[in-house]
Amino acid sequence: MLTISRELVDKIVAHARADHPDEACGVVAGPAGSDRPERFIPMENAERSPTFYRFDSMEQFRVWRDMDDRDEVPVVIYHSHTATEAYPSRTDISYASEPDAHYVLVSTASDVPEFRSYRIVDGVVTEEEVKIVEAYG
Repeated sequence: MLTISRELVDKIVAHARADHPDEACGVVAGPAGSDRPERFIPMENAERSPTFYRFDSMEQFRVWRDMDDRDEVPVVIYHSHTATEAYPSRTDISYASEPDAHYVLVSTASDVPEFRSYRIVDGVVTEEEVKIVEAYG
């Protein structure tokens, strides 16, 4: 299960809406070993595409190095789908390289955004419950 603050959900959805019609992407870092998303890090979609996303390799290097320096990990890796449901595509699955991360997809295909989370390990997709909290206990 992904437990995430309402504030972070709102930021992810706002990023997805702002980048529409292109896919938005980014990460939410958290303390290593905590499984608690805390620090929102919107990233550029290097593809600038409505059907595909890719982190810019230099930006990803800097973000991951910064997380290492802060003893953080990518707890959530998110991106949006602009015309389809919030379910990982074959390409999304092939690029999923963080087995401990929650892969969040937001669909901006309708007025009410769809927010879903998955674990993707060795090409196997498992949807998980999302618990939105006002604050972490």
